Amino acid sequence: MKSRVQELAEKINMTYDEFVGEMRKKGCSEPTAIKIWNGEYENYENYDDNNIQLSNLRKAAAVLTVNTGTLIPK
Repeated sequence: MKSRVQELAEKINMTYDEFVGEMRKKGCSEPTAIKIWNGEYENYENYDDNNIQLSNLRKAAAVLTVNTGTLIPK
């Protein structure tokens, strides 16, 4: 099953390596970028403004050119 990030990346023809590379350019560590790619953040329950996970999701949203809310599962 694909993560939300993988689905969005597929829509813009972005590969795994491109996503991780773009996340690294934005200051995200490679292990964290991989976790986001795999959708591990989808299990988080409490997002708040200063949460490091939310900060990394903002970076992922910028890489995928979507709103952060698009990445958060309903």
